[in-house]
Amino acid sequence: MAIDFEVEPDFQMKLDWVAEFVREELEPLDRLVFSESKVGGGRGGFTDDRPSLGPKFDRHIKGLQEQVRAQGLWAMHLGPELGGPGFGQVKLCLLNEILARASMAPMVFGTQAPDTGNMELIAHNGTPEQKKRWLEPLMNGEFRSCYSMTEPHAGSDPGMFTCRAWRDGDGWVLDGEKWFSSYADVSKLIIVMAITDPEAPVTRRASMFLVPRETPGIEIIRNVGQLHEPLGTGDHGYVRYNKVRLPADALLGQEGGGFTGAQTRLSGGRIHHAMRAVGVCNQAFEMMCERAVSRRTKGSLLSDKQMVQEQIADCYIELKQFRLHVLYTAWLIDKHRAYTREVRKEIAAVKVTAPKVLQNVVYKSLHLHGSLGASNETRLGRMWMNVPWMGIVDGPTEVHKVTVAQQVLRDCKPAQGLFPTYHLPAEIAAARAKFADLIEREVAEF
Repeated sequence: MAIDFEVEPDFQMKLDWVAEFVREELEPLDRLVFSESKVGGGRGGFTDDRPSLGPKFDRHIKGLQEQVRAQGLWAMHLGPELGGPGFGQVKLCLLNEILARASMAPMVFGTQAPDTGNMELIAHNGTPEQKKRWLEPLMNGEFRSCYSMTEPHAGSDPGMFTCRAWRDGDGWVLDGEKWFSSYADVSKLIIVMAITDPEAPVTRRASMFLVPRETPGIEIIRNVGQLHEPLGTGDHGYVRYNKVRLPADALLGQEGGGFTGAQTRLSGGRIHHAMRAVGVCNQAFEMMCERAVSRRTKGSLLSDKQMVQEQIADCYIELKQFRLHVLYTAWLIDKHRAYTREVRKEIAAVKVTAPKVLQNVVYKSLHLHGSLGASNETRLGRMWMNVPWMGIVDGPTEVHKVTVAQQVLRDCKPAQGLFPTYHLPAEIAAARAKFADLIEREVAEF
């Protein structure tokens, strides 16, 4: 069967509806939140997917969410058994490419991070009681949740984690510090990864715990913001767990299964991050092209300049290649229905590429806009601020490069002799031996 790049008509109708809905409803809301909020001044603002401009605004958001539900698109990342549509990764990627155009989209579609990954963790590892208490209301958007894994000195390296949890009587005691626990101060549930067996192999040292936010002993040392936000503001909690006492049923999944759960949670998210990067690049590229055919300098349009044409061509080619790689990776996940070695290799590869493509396309668009691009009067500045994050979130680029190299080299066999298998003298000798009869006949005829 030939490879088909078309989307089936029914799903294309969904994509068309989402594109119009985002363009007509959510992008204008982004502009409103941007204009009405104190940008970079505390909670709220353009980077926050939980803005509130008052009760009327909140009711309007709920109305938009109902429209999404009516289309069967709410919590689209979940399978039918969990109340979602179960689209599969390729379709999710195509949807995320569109949703990337509006920061309000995740909240309106029920796909905001870190709630999406937390839902998947509870769905795969939770007991029936845990699912009833936490998963169902999370799916309904009744409260926010937090994923508390990284640590100030260790980042996301589980081999360096020091936050501990140990058994005490019928329950557990949790003690240590966590870094960049997004929305910890406003979440009702915090999922914490802690070391439960420091002597075990790295992949079996940690476990995950479901920790209600109101549990005594949880201290938000401070909130940390992003690059453009003033010191002392932001949504990413620096958290200290001061000998927090937890019941036995706070353990999520098996003891020692935290690392495996984290990898499952993060792998799918990396694909969605990559496709959202495609969506952001699409916007930047559209802005670049409009500017090129609108702006005149030195007596002609920018679009007439060969250097500008080269930049536009390079961005177009790079973006198309990256998009196809992401979709191919999503197709592999749908095909195998598991995060196999082959799948993990491609996930790591697109994770490495995402910040490079984002940086290149956004910077060239910003540069082409001149002073306007470097100002705060277009979206390009905020796009540019997100470039470093793409190389850090869900594991730094260097770690993923190592993963790609290891998986590629796993399939390579060393040469058995002194010279490589592609050494020309040996190859020519083998070719002469293969065609010896043919050579002999040719010589005989002459």
